Amino acid sequence: MSGGKNGLGPLWKLDGLQLLLTAGALLNSIAFFAALPFAALYLDARTGLSEGAIGAVIGSIALIASVGGVLGGILIDRFGTVPMMILGLSCYVAIYLGLTAATSTTAIVALLLGLGAARLFVEPGGKKLMSLAADEDGRIFRVRYMVLCFGAIVGPAIGGVLYSVSVTAFFAVPAFFYSGYLTLIAVRRKPLAALENTVDERGPRFPLRDALRDVRLLAATGAGVAIFFVFSQLESMIPLYMSSEWGEEAVRYFAVLFIANAVLALVMQVPIAWLSGKIARPTLILIGCSAFALSFLCFYLAADQGLAMLYLGIFLWTVGEGVLLPLPDIAVHEIAVDDRKGTYFGIAEIRYIGFFAGPFVGGLLLAHGSVYFVVMALAVFACVPLLLTRGSSPADMKGQEVTAGADS
Repeated sequence: MSGGKNGLGPLWKLDGLQLLLTAGALLNSIAFFAALPFAALYLDARTGLSEGAIGAVIGSIALIASVGGVLGGILIDRFGTVPMMILGLSCYVAIYLGLTAATSTTAIVALLLGLGAARLFVEPGGKKLMSLAADEDGRIFRVRYMVLCFGAIVGPAIGGVLYSVSVTAFFAVPAFFYSGYLTLIAVRRKPLAALENTVDERGPRFPLRDALRDVRLLAATGAGVAIFFVFSQLESMIPLYMSSEWGEEAVRYFAVLFIANAVLALVMQVPIAWLSGKIARPTLILIGCSAFALSFLCFYLAADQGLAMLYLGIFLWTVGEGVLLPLPDIAVHEIAVDDRKGTYFGIAEIRYIGFFAGPFVGGLLLAHGSVYFVVMALAVFACVPLLLTRGSSPADMKGQEVTAGADS
């Protein structure tokens, strides 16, 4: 996982299947960001749930997908990626169409929780197909990150307009985009399925035990937890900190910061990809962590030094985000053998637990002022040794045993 230099090729040089999977990831991102950011507002307006209950529902969507991703990855490896993705995407379409007509609180909550169940097939499946179709350098996962950023810009703009128009239109749009993703996978199912058929020898039917013994996979997943723990602060604690300092003006300031972050994250992937091909990965990781740490310093100083420090902070934040966020997926791509990629990417979904732990711990620390910023600035460095972990996977060890036996 530590590697030397990544040797990334140009981000825009993708073949046909890579482009198809990237287009699917774009449709997925737009659909996600067109609806989910407004789910709390929708529940508040349409149900009698308390704020705590609404938070529990929204959080449970990600929790189901995170923990359930392990099961989803195993089923993907067992029954095939394309059939499981078609199942997951079909569920997405059905759920959003159901939400256009749902009126009772029970039905609305059940359908929203169903989004987490659908995600546990689509996310590991899409990443597995990307990994199978990818070049050795794994640059497709940086491209995937770029389309996620684009979706984070376009999706909320669409959802924000349609939310005020009608519920039917609001939920019909993600159903439309997921239908497009489903169509892409269904129409090209044979060449996509052929990616899996190139595997010469199948591993165990349910390779969870071996996967959980792979130190490198556990390290990559732990690194993802650490990164998301810190990354989650931008949408949770940073707005609260800004509100305490700037009052009602904080909403406007944060909106500008959030848009700037999304745009910069998209634009900066090209220079970051170029840089990652020029320097060793340990150096790249330290640059990302240092940028995150300095951004917290800027946010802290902004209360006295003014808004310029906020904008410098969001620039540094975006550098850290652009460098670090794709790395756990790239690491899993590099270490997972083809017939276990679904299981590996499914286990790696556990890193989304960082989105729960981050706001919880941040909420406890924010009242202590500088302590919060110091802890968060240092916490991101926990990913460094994890992303640089070396070791043999169970599959590697078995291969070494076979080689040793043949030599003897």
